[in-house]
Amino acid sequence: MGKLKYTKIFTIFFAVLGMLLVCALAANAQMAVPDINISFKNANSTQEFSKGLQILIWLTVLTIAPSIFIMTTAFTRIVIVLSLTRQAIGVGSLPPSQVIVGLALMLTFFVMAPTIGEINEKAFQPYMKQKITQEAALKIGIEPLRQFMYRQTSESDLALFVKLSKINKPASIKDIPTYVLMPSFVISELKVAFEIGFMIFIPFLVIDIVISSILVSMGMMFLPPTMIALPFKIILFVLVDGWHLIANALVTGFS
Repeated sequence: MGKLKYTKIFTIFFAVLGMLLVCALAANAQMAVPDINISFKNANSTQEFSKGLQILIWLTVLTIAPSIFIMTTAFTRIVIVLSLTRQAIGVGSLPPSQVIVGLALMLTFFVMAPTIGEINEKAFQPYMKQKITQEAALKIGIEPLRQFMYRQTSESDLALFVKLSKINKPASIKDIPTYVLMPSFVISELKVAFEIGFMIFIPFLVIDIVISSILVSMGMMFLPPTMIALPFKIILFVLVDGWHLIANALVTGFS
C-alpha cells in the first residue's frame, strides 16, 4: 500500500510539472523573439566593405582585450605577489584562485582609477559627444596609459627593447613606440613582483627552518615540518595583519 501511495504521488507530481512546462512554452510562443541573422554576402560598395572590415577589426580587438588589460595595467604585479604570498604561507589552495584573481582585479581598478579617469575625461567623453574623431580619441586615450607604463618601467628593460627594435635612441617618452614600451613594462613588472615575493618568503622560510631544527633535535625525524610550521605561519601572518601590509605595499608601489 505504501508503495502504491508513493507511486500515485510521483505520478501527480510529474503530471503537474508537465502541465506547467506546457503552459510556459505556450506563453513563450506568444512573446516576440528577436531574429539574429549573421550572413556573408558580396559588398555592393566600398562603404559596405569598409564597415564590414571595421566590425571584423573590433571583434578581433575584443578577443585580445583581456590580454591587453593584463599586460598594460597593474594586474600582473598584483596577482603574482598575491599568488606568491599564498605559496609562502603554504596553505595550498587557500584563498582560492577565484579570490586571488578577484582581489587582484579590485586592487588593479583602485590603482588604475586615476589613469582610467583621465582617459575617460580626455578621450572617451569627447568622442561620445562627437567632439573628436575615433582616431584622435585613440591617440589621446593611450597617452595616460603610456605615462603609467613609463613610470613603472626600468631604464635597463626599456634600453633592452629599444636596442632589440633597432630604432634610434629616443629623446623623450613621445619618441618611444608603444610596441617597445609594452614589453619593457611587462618585464619590469615581473621583476618587481618576484622581488616582493622574495621578501615575503623570507620570514616564512625562517619559521620552517626553526621548526625543522627543533624537530630534528627532538628526534622526530618522520614528522613533517611543514605541518607543524603551518599554524605558526598563519598566526604570524594574522598578527602582523599581512593582507593589510601587502595591499598597502602594492598600492603605494605604483604611486
